[in-house]
Amino acid sequence: MRKITILIFTIIGLSLSYLNPLISHAKSPLLPTLEMGESLQTLIVQATAKLNDTLTEDQRLNAPNSQSPPTTPPRRADFLSQASSQVIGKGSKLSVNGRTLTVPWQQLKVGNSVRTLIGDGGIQQGLGVNLLSTGNLNRQPIEWFSNPQTTPIILASQLSGAYRYLDITDLAKVAGWQLQVEGDTLGLSSILTQVTNITTIPDESGFQILVDLNRPTPWQVSDERTSGVITLDSLANPSLIEKFKDKPPEQIEQGEEDAAPVAVVESKNQPTVRVEGSENQTIIKVDIPEGLRLQVFSLPNPYRLVIDLHPDNMVEKDIVWAPGIHWHQRYVNLEKERFPVVWLEVNPRAAGVILRPMWSNPTTQVGTAPLIQTSQLWQASAAINAGFFNRNTQMPLGAIRRDGKWFSGPILNRGAIAWTDNGKFKIGNLSLSETLITSNSESLPILLLNSGYVQSGISRYTSEWGPSYTTMTDNEVIIAVANNQIITQESAGITGKDVFAIPTNGYLLTLRGNETTTFANSLGIGTRVQIESNTVPAEFNNYPHILGAGPLLLQNRQLVLDAKAEKFSDAFAQQLAIRSTIGTTPSGTLIIAAIHNRAGGKGPSLTETAQLMEQMGAIDSLNFDGGSSTGLYLGGSLLNRSPATAARVHNSLGIFRPILP
Repeated sequence: MRKITILIFTIIGLSLSYLNPLISHAKSPLLPTLEMGESLQTLIVQATAKLNDTLTEDQRLNAPNSQSPPTTPPRRADFLSQASSQVIGKGSKLSVNGRTLTVPWQQLKVGNSVRTLIGDGGIQQGLGVNLLSTGNLNRQPIEWFSNPQTTPIILASQLSGAYRYLDITDLAKVAGWQLQVEGDTLGLSSILTQVTNITTIPDESGFQILVDLNRPTPWQVSDERTSGVITLDSLANPSLIEKFKDKPPEQIEQGEEDAAPVAVVESKNQPTVRVEGSENQTIIKVDIPEGLRLQVFSLPNPYRLVIDLHPDNMVEKDIVWAPGIHWHQRYVNLEKERFPVVWLEVNPRAAGVILRPMWSNPTTQVGTAPLIQTSQLWQASAAINAGFFNRNTQMPLGAIRRDGKWFSGPILNRGAIAWTDNGKFKIGNLSLSETLITSNSESLPILLLNSGYVQSGISRYTSEWGPSYTTMTDNEVIIAVANNQIITQESAGITGKDVFAIPTNGYLLTLRGNETTTFANSLGIGTRVQIESNTVPAEFNNYPHILGAGPLLLQNRQLVLDAKAEKFSDAFAQQLAIRSTIGTTPSGTLIIAAIHNRAGGKGPSLTETAQLMEQMGAIDSLNFDGGSSTGLYLGGSLLNRSPATAARVHNSLGIFRPILP
């Protein structure tokens, strides 16, 4: 009984709006544990929340007319009027206290008021806002120095083009932000805050770094997996910076056999925290121990930023982002292992939802780019990286078909996914059979079409590859065909030195290897030729859009994984890695997923990936390119990782709503 009495007084003194957010992050060592019935806790939460709302309204009504606005964030933002609105300004840059980010924004005139909206990816990236679960397309609850369980901030949301915008007008007023438009840039200036203290607290499974503030402030995180950088628009006392100043490693005596000095460093199981001051910013750098993940969140009363390092640090959420596009973040269990999975469930039959292959440069199949850049170039709402490619040559290694045209042909009978515009899908192994038939009745096999994969024999390159072809092996013979007739035959030299234009009304044939002379003799200038082209199996001919990768994982809920049959190496087949996957469900929806390292360990095997996809509801599933290539994009940002850790990729699957280039 004494415990309960003391605890109740503790709750009254500290305010439950401070305790309850910490309760939602169960690993926090700061929490007084509520050792009482769940019903009592619920009653106290409800009563305290109601009291907080009343006090907050009184503070707003009685606040003096000064330059400092109330620091309590709004409980509920005004919603956008259902009446007609007019776009009076828009752009693609957000400047937060002088730091410019690529973020879409709009200003609307609604009645007599002007509302400012920014893309939901930008509000996370630039301001430190955490989006919470919602099943309402028009309302987005957020966490920003607020209690998400009792007094969440709710922002109005609106779809426009490839983005979902959130109305920050009222949040900006309460937080004291000044908004100013200059051309393409929306400037946001916040009130300068103070970092009052920084403390580190270990527990059995990880660490927390607590940053105390005198008021809310924008903050940004760069998570590079082994290190993190948290930037706050706040000033820290020089003595606090000195306390966490980066110190050079001490040296120990070296033996003569040592080739270089050996530094004495802190244990890899302990995070190293460094604090730097830069103009009106405080920059906190954290080395992340192996097996731990970085999460940063904010708390109210007192205002605090929590830098959390634990093995299972993903925040679970389910957000209805747009009609036909649902965003999920959850842990999926396989026996004793827990895998953090971020996925989109897409209804291809929802009004306005369109799926298309994308690649880094629309004019050529040579090149790579960050997934964010490619998605914004094509104006996709969502995307996931897809097929394999050669990182050195930046050329595709697998099937890319769009609107019935082969931009890159399949290779090695690997797995592929194909679909129609009415939402019909097929996942299976795919090959392309092409034959060149001459006017002399010779039939010559064409092994590859528009591919960065190299084999001896005949390959074909069309204008879908790009305006020109650059040789990939030494001593190739290049034959140009226009209007079904050979017009030139030339011998090339060293790899990469010779470039040949691809006829717009025909194609190039590339002869490689030992049979070059034999083929060349059959393909003299003036010879008329025809192409016979069919997919294997033939059913794939009926699908205008195809992306290839592999290996296949599931067919009809059965594990069909055979990496060796699809000519993947043993090392690839056995590795544990971050994965990108795609699958179809019994209801006809599409799952595109990024699966990351298991809690405290490495990523899933291919078999585990198949099992995870089955648990998530897939009946057919295909593995995409993974590892550093894995990226899941939505509305302007990557959902599954920091852009700093994502590699450039060649091609991807884009989800468009409703803009389609």
